[in-house]
Formats: sequence, C-alpha cells, structure tokens
Amino acid sequence: MDVALLLVAGPDYDAEIKQLTATMHTIEQVLDLEAMEREIVELGEQVAAPDLWDDQANATKVTGRLSGLQGQVDRFRQLHQRIDDLAVLAELAAEESDADVLAEADAELARVKKSVEGLEVRTLLSGEYDEREAIVSIRAGAGGVDAADFALTLMRMYTRWAERNKYPVEVFDVSYAEEAGIKSAEFAIHAPYAYGTLSVDSGTHRLVRISPFDNQGRRQTSFAAVEVIPVLEQTDEIDVDENDLRVDVFRSGGPGGQSVNTTDSAVRLTHLPTGVVVSCQNEKSQLQNKASAMVVLKAKLLALKKAEEAALKKDLKGDVQASWGDQMRNYVLNPYQIVKDLRTGYEVGNPQAVFDGDIDGFLEAGIRWRRGADKADGN
Repeated sequence: MDVALLLVAGPDYDAEIKQLTATMHTIEQVLDLEAMEREIVELGEQVAAPDLWDDQANATKVTGRLSGLQGQVDRFRQLHQRIDDLAVLAELAAEESDADVLAEADAELARVKKSVEGLEVRTLLSGEYDEREAIVSIRAGAGGVDAADFALTLMRMYTRWAERNKYPVEVFDVSYAEEAGIKSAEFAIHAPYAYGTLSVDSGTHRLVRISPFDNQGRRQTSFAAVEVIPVLEQTDEIDVDENDLRVDVFRSGGPGGQSVNTTDSAVRLTHLPTGVVVSCQNEKSQLQNKASAMVVLKAKLLALKKAEEAALKKDLKGDVQASWGDQMRNYVLNPYQIVKDLRTGYEVGNPQAVFDGDIDGFLEAGIRWRRGADKADGN
C-alpha cells in the first residue's frame, strides 16, 4: 500500500495526542503532583540529616517513602516526555512519508496508550487505606511440598515486581519448609499506594503443573494464600496491651533449618484475645525484631477490626482458606500454559514472565474490577 494511503488509514495522531495529554492532565490533578514534589523536597532534607539512621525504623520509613514518591513522579514525567516525542515522530512520518517511521510511530502510540491507561488506574485508588504502604503475607496451602515451592515462587514474584518499580522491600519473617520452598513469609513493600495496588491480589492462588518433586512425573495442583494489609500510621488508633501478648524468642533459621544466628534474637508475638501470631527474625537485635513484629501485629489487628466493623471479611483481609473452591487466580503450566484471574477474566500466556514480576496487567484489571464492584454495591 502506498505510504500516503497508510498515513490516511492510520490513527489521527493530533486527536490521539490531544486525548493523551488531556488524560495526563487529569491524572496530574488527581495525584496532586505538586504536593508530591513538595514532599520529595522535605523528605530529601530529612535523608540528608546526619542523625537519620539513629532511628532505624524512621529512617527506613523516610527513605522508602522518598524512593516511592520519586518513582511515581519520574514515571509521570517520563510518560509525558514520551507523548511529546511521539508528536514529533508522527510529524516526521507525515513530512517524509516514511513507512518505517510510520510503523515506529504506530507501535509507540500503542505502547504509550497502554502506559497512560496503567497510570490512570492509580486515580481509582481512593479507599481509606489505599495510599498506604503494604504488608504482604504468603502462606502455603494444600499441596504439600509443591504448595511450599509455589509459596516461595509467589514471594519472588511480588518482590521482583517491587524491584521493577524500584520499591524497597523489607522482609520480616520467612519460615522455610523442610524439603523445598516456604511455609510462610511476611514482608513490607514501602511505596505509596502499595496497599491499594496489591490488595486486589489477596486471596487463594492455584498452581497446576507437572510436579518436579514427583518421581512419577504426575500433574499436581497446589495452593497458596496471599494476604495484603496496610501499614499503620501513628494516627491510627490501635492499642495493644502488653498483658494481652505472649512473647517467645528463638534463634533465626535459614533454609533447611540452618542456623543463621547464634543468639535467640527472633521474636514471635501472640495476641491472646484474637489468636493473631506474628514472627520477625530479620534483625540481629531482639528489641528490633520485637518492634518490627509489633508493626505487623498492629496492622493485622487493624485489618481485623475494620473487617469486623464492615461485617465483611473481604474488605481488608479476606477469609483465605488456600484450598479448592475459593481460588482467585490460576497459574497453569501443564497441559498448556496460562495465568488467568478468575474474577476479571484477565489472562496471559507467559507464566514465566508473570513469575518474574510482570503482574501490572493483573493488578490494573483487579483495581478496575474492584471499582466496578464497589459501584454496584453503592459504595
């Protein structure tokens, strides 16, 4: 086909770019980019203070918040620049009637539109705790050693997603299984809106594959539960009476039970009235581990309180059984390869990319699905 005809048949770049620019302007207003940039300056001053690391908990919070905010602003600015560059590329294609440049412009337009749609999803995060950082808990369910291996794979998936976005991850506790994988894990992702974004992944995840642990090569179905709760702020009213706590100390352990510490520095907190149990073994100091465990415990108690107030377990936590019948996402590696979300219908045919942290499509679909469900419920 003649290049001139291709240009006529192709997208109306002026209209497309105007629409993209208008959408970006709306996103900028909703996110309040100016306020974010002011906070970045304030946090930068705190990070530059020589006594920042005298309080490690606060230092971690400040640096994590700064990194997350800077990443969000950079993402917005870079996307805006890509739209400007696209306008120049489209103009060049039209002036030179160059089919190769036109094809490049078409491909970039599709990529930019997808990126803008992804950023626009952030504007849908308006829940009470959506802007908070997140604590992610993963627990192996039915399926034996395959379930433990699957739980470890999911932990890597979320931490790799965080790495892709340059979000700091703080691991509180990992309980390793005897043969392979993990029994459970708990870690924080320090980024603005991490809770609102990841909370749509709370639920039971199901893996179908030929088990590498079965010497007969049989297909195995296994399950793992994912729970996402928001990190608390100082203004949140969650008081824990020390008399309601049982504190156990033990030695930190690594894969296969190998000792990674020679002192009883790991801490397990049990909240007696609710039965909530939290462990932390990422720090060398028992006091530091107890402080980190208290952060997680209070977040879990807040989730429990809000779920009870709403009379719906699914609001913040969900009643996750990690077994047949209540899965929300399937990861199928045999007899075919697909990852499919059962609520939204979103699916991809490359499970390895998903396990490597490419989960934005699932998260965005989940956020849109949740917003639609909220509207249907009148919220």
